[in-house]
Amino acid sequence: MKRLSMIFRAKANTALDRAEDPRETLDYSYERQREMLTKVRRGVADVATSRKRLELQGQQLAQQAEKLEAQSRQALSAGREDLAREALTRRSAIQSQQNDLAAQHASLQAEEEKLTLAAQRLQAKVDAFRTRKETLKATYTAAEAQTKIGEAFSGISEEMGDVGMAVQRAEDKTQAMQARAGAIDELLASGALDDASGTAKDDITVELERMSSSNDVELELARLKGELEPGKAPAAIEGAADDAQAPAQQAAPHEATPQQGDKP
Repeated sequence: MKRLSMIFRAKANTALDRAEDPRETLDYSYERQREMLTKVRRGVADVATSRKRLELQGQQLAQQAEKLEAQSRQALSAGREDLAREALTRRSAIQSQQNDLAAQHASLQAEEEKLTLAAQRLQAKVDAFRTRKETLKATYTAAEAQTKIGEAFSGISEEMGDVGMAVQRAEDKTQAMQARAGAIDELLASGALDDASGTAKDDITVELERMSSSNDVELELARLKGELEPGKAPAAIEGAADDAQAPAQQAAPHEATPQQGDKP
């Protein structure tokens, strides 16, 4: 089970490495940091709201304390010492509440300052990360493009490999067709294959056609020699003509010469 678990984790890690795009990971990390910064700012706003609420409560308590002090003075003027004592007692309780509010206000103000400083630092960190993120993304994109171009030039990429294989197959088929066409031409020229478009030629006809082609070559060669040596042109041409007529005379049947005593 441990080996299976390790193999599964290794396979999963390899698959994740193939699927992971560093640019997407950097963008996701940047978004998470921005969310954290937003939460810190929201916390600063909440602390500031609580501090402001305490300030309002302190102002209300201060107004009540002033009112009770005025009532105690009025009661003493009227000769009601008991009412003056009650007013001063309530004023003392309000002062105790004011002291508690002041302590809470000081604590909230310190917390607000701390959160504000943390938000500023986090903002600077997010800005620096954003700059580094864009730089890394640009570098990765450039490296990826350079790698693809290098693979395309070297032919080791998958797409260019397929193209190279297709070109190689086309060249192989072309060479095979050319070899087949050449072989068929040679076989037709040698008479090993019958010409389907016409009647078959026997070996005598093929030999005569070959001799005629050779005679034409000899005549053309003699003409070229005559152009190079004007004085020897007629003799060369006549010699080539005699050479061309000699096989024909040998191939023609011999005519019978009249014998003595035969009637004409």
